[in-house]
Order: sequence, then C-alpha cells, then structure tokens
Amino acid sequence: MKPDMRVQFAGIEFENPVLAASGTFGYGVEFEDIVSLEKIGGFVTKGISREPMAGNQAPRIIETAAGMMNAIGLQNIGVEAFLGKKLPALRKYPKCAVIVNVFGTHVRDYLDVIQRLNEAEGIAAYELNASCPNTDHGGMTFGTDPIALDELVARAKKVAARPLIVKLSPNVTSIPTMAKCAESAGADALSLVNTFVALSIDVETRRPRIANVTAGLSGPAIKPIAVRMVWEAARSVGIPVIGLGGITTPEDAVEFLLAGATAVQVGTASFADPRAVERIAKGLEAWCQRHHVDRVADLIGTLDCSKPE
Repeated sequence: MKPDMRVQFAGIEFENPVLAASGTFGYGVEFEDIVSLEKIGGFVTKGISREPMAGNQAPRIIETAAGMMNAIGLQNIGVEAFLGKKLPALRKYPKCAVIVNVFGTHVRDYLDVIQRLNEAEGIAAYELNASCPNTDHGGMTFGTDPIALDELVARAKKVAARPLIVKLSPNVTSIPTMAKCAESAGADALSLVNTFVALSIDVETRRPRIANVTAGLSGPAIKPIAVRMVWEAARSVGIPVIGLGGITTPEDAVEFLLAGATAVQVGTASFADPRAVERIAKGLEAWCQRHHVDRVADLIGTLDCSKPE
C-alpha cells in the first residue's frame, strides 16, 4: 500500500510536502513542460512587488564549492502582469498549491500587493518576504528587526484574505525570537531559511565576483545550519513551519521533517536539475515505503534527541 503523502498546513492540504522555493521556479508556468506540477505539493512564485523591478546588475549569480551565491535583486514583472499573464495558466493544476511570495520596500507596498492578490482566484497562501538579503529595498531590514517585523506581519495579517506565511531571515542572532515575534503578530506559518549573506572575491582582479558585492549563499553548504534553525523555530512556536536550505535528495527532506518542518521547499537544486522538485517528491514517497511509514505526516517533529544508553 502506498503511503499517505498528504500534509495539513495552515488550513491548506498539500498533496505531498515537497514544494518549489521562491526565486527558483519562476512563476510556475515556465516549468509546466518540465515538471508534472500535480505531482508536487506546490510552489512559491518569484517575489511579487507592486511595480515591476529590473533587479541588480550582472554578474549576479555564481557557483560556489557547495552551492551558489545570488544577488538577483527580486527581479519580477509586478503584480498586475502576474495576475494577467501568469496566474490564469496555473488554474488547470488545482492539486498544486500556488503560494505567492510578496515583497515591498515599505509596509504599504506589501499591503497593496496583498489586497490586489485577494481579488484573484487560484492562490493558496501568501509568503511574506521579510528576509531577502540581495536588495537595498526593504527585505532583510524587516526580517532582522523584531519591531519592524511585528508591524509588517500585523498589518499584513489584517488585510490578507489567505493564510500568511512569514519567510524568516537566518541572518539573526536568535531564530526563536524572530519566530515568536512573527507568530505573536499573527503569522499563520513560517518558512525558513532564506539565504545567508556572503562575499566571494576574485583574487586576480581583487574585486567581488558579484556586482552587488555581497550575495545570498544557498545550496548544500547551508543545509546543516538550516536544519538546526528549523528545529529551533519549530520548538518555539505553535504554528507550522516550512523548511528549506540545501535540499537535494529525499533524505534531506526527511531531515527537515524530523526536525519539525511540516513541509519543505526545494530551491537551488532546481538550477542543476530542473526536475529536482518532482524527483525529490517521488523519492520521499519511496523512502516512506522502504521504511514502512504509512503517513508522511507521522515523521514531523519526531527527532529523537535522547542520549544513547
């Protein structure tokens, strides 16, 4: 008998707990000929702002020894173009949850985007981008300041007609503190982690390899830190958590689930393997079968930290 791969998340039922992360899966429609969208739990769109954004200057993405660095700068087509040109094509995949990542320079920008999205059909939830380190416009400022995060989340929650997922920054002293802050302000769920601020230097030119100077580090290099932060956050709050950071195999996804994540997002792996999300979703089901796990939800938060006898 096949295992039950469904998970309940902030009032949403995912067909399986494997989703594609924001900024790595376009607006979803770009992958429909590559990935069977109804075989993954869902995906998060690129960050959507009120007006179109061109992003940062090139070079803005480089490979590292165990991942990649990027400073794309939240390039996107803006909320109106997303609603008119991208979202309608996704409604033919009702089993694939569409989560829209929302970004702004000021709180008012976030609210305007959410209110416009409220009018549309085919969206499961909003992911509040309070943590992007790759732009000078807002982003990480909200995710590293408890007062600013509280205001952003509280005001966004008042206008949001759908579940509100807050994406936390890992570039903080205490993840539990920020997780509790988001929860108390009204977040329905959390996602973590976003990328780590990093710097790579070309020693021949003595210049940064990224035009933005610093960039966000992602990929396998950050996975153990991300798992630890998810574990800390999940133990600190009563709302569900999505875990992400360096997932490339089904076993990586299992680690996050054991640490307390209800679902996971696959990001950087999609650059090397565009079918990574679907591959990991199928692999997770096979892992559950091999380990006699009848319900994938039974794995959530079952990390055994007891000392060996």
